[in-house]
Amino acid sequence: MESPVADGCNLTITGFMGTGKTTVGRIMADRLGRRLVDMDELIEAEFGKPIAQIFAQEGEELFRQAEARLCQTLAGETDLVIATGGGTLVSEDNRQTLEGSGPVVCLTAGVDTVLERVETFEDRPLLPGDREEKRRNIESLLLNRRDAYGRIPLRVPTDGVEPETVAERVLDTLAGNNEIAEMTRITVPTPEGHYHICIGEGILVNAGRLLSNRGVAKGKAAIVSNAEIAEHYADTVSESLKKEGYTPVLCLVPEGEEHKTLATVHSLYDQFVAAELDRRSPIVGLGGGVIGDMAGFAAATYLRGAPFVQIPTSLLAMVDASVGGKTAVDLPQGKNLVGAFKQPVVVIIDPEVLAELPAAEFRSGLAEIVKHGILGDPDLFRQLEGQGPANLTQMIADAVRVKVEVVIEDPFEKGRRATLNLGHTFGHAIEQVSGYSLRHGEAVAIGTVAAARMAVALDRCDAQTASRIESCLARLELPTEASGLELNDVYAMMFKDKKRSGRMLRFIIPQAIGDVVIIDDPGEQVVQEALASVLT
Repeated sequence: MESPVADGCNLTITGFMGTGKTTVGRIMADRLGRRLVDMDELIEAEFGKPIAQIFAQEGEELFRQAEARLCQTLAGETDLVIATGGGTLVSEDNRQTLEGSGPVVCLTAGVDTVLERVETFEDRPLLPGDREEKRRNIESLLLNRRDAYGRIPLRVPTDGVEPETVAERVLDTLAGNNEIAEMTRITVPTPEGHYHICIGEGILVNAGRLLSNRGVAKGKAAIVSNAEIAEHYADTVSESLKKEGYTPVLCLVPEGEEHKTLATVHSLYDQFVAAELDRRSPIVGLGGGVIGDMAGFAAATYLRGAPFVQIPTSLLAMVDASVGGKTAVDLPQGKNLVGAFKQPVVVIIDPEVLAELPAAEFRSGLAEIVKHGILGDPDLFRQLEGQGPANLTQMIADAVRVKVEVVIEDPFEKGRRATLNLGHTFGHAIEQVSGYSLRHGEAVAIGTVAAARMAVALDRCDAQTASRIESCLARLELPTEASGLELNDVYAMMFKDKKRSGRMLRFIIPQAIGDVVIIDDPGEQVVQEALASVLT
């Protein structure tokens, strides 16, 4: 296999303390046939004492000066794997120096992971004190370094996985960087193989290249969109496809959830036939969740299955609907009652398209990111309720990784994947009874508050956690209550939810941030009280 790091270039592994830089660096050096250089070890050799003593006796400033000199020296060498100290690339000069010698990958980990890994070490000069003091210092340091780490586009999470798995993620990330500079590539294994989620600013112009790289047959390619979205992005995607030998055909559908129906999909079949698409012709969903659902369902069923490509243009679709292969259309009786699992060939996420997204639609997407934080990323949740993530691309990638982890474990929603429906049993019913005057994310936000209050009522969650969830959503200017809806109407609509079993309703409730549980049939009174608490 061709090396993802060019000959003559170095590979730098950086990140916060406790993320496994040296361990992963050693694995990478073995796989790439290169020499590992641990910067902390070289500095300790230069001073003749451990890092903790250098800080205590010589001061941090002298240590940082030695780091800067070493960065300059190593950047002048070739074919190294360099493991930096945790604070080395906080310096903009150091970062630019090492980036000039080859790719830089930042390993990441949450507060709890870092604390677990470093609390037994005695030689961490920036982490004195007992466990709680260490936690406070970790949180403070991560906040202070957030922007510096955020400027490194190649990022690999290390929470909950072995170093060998982290090394595999580094290799895949580097392969994606070779494909398109500064693109994050997340691999999603499926029962049929795997696909990539490609995330990067400005990558829309490379859509055709991303399809071609994955062996998608050249020829006719359908771009499914609505008129408004097509006006902004269809030309860019079409030109990209043409450059790679595809013949794009624009297939339009009406805008809005009310048109996510079998009748609209039928109109797509007619357009596919008129365009003479065959079963190798890719069907590209260019738009939000509604477009993705319909294009995916059409791809799953046209000629018994055609290649499907997701290009989400809303934040909500980027972090939720485009990931996992679920496609569906609505019936008058309820949402998403007719559908299929259809794994995409590739998902192409370009955060730059969000510049055209209305503010209310952007906030709607934030509701799903909050949900993902509650499900499996306490640090992402803390960022959302505090200073915010380092940048938009990082936030999207972090949220996507939460969903990816879940769908890898449960691709067909037989178990854990149901937890992704946090807030949705309440939310879908509220959304439908509102006549879709509430956006999906807005209804999910309200439903998540109801689920948190239900958790408190069932003694599965403390009131402080429920309050944090509600405050976070309100801080992001998302609704936490719905007005003008009748309790009985919403309650009745909940029994049309596809996730029910007979007359038994299923709910996902938070027990803590990062810990949710599935509850079946909690009782009519508990359900109605939780629902009533968010209807005004």
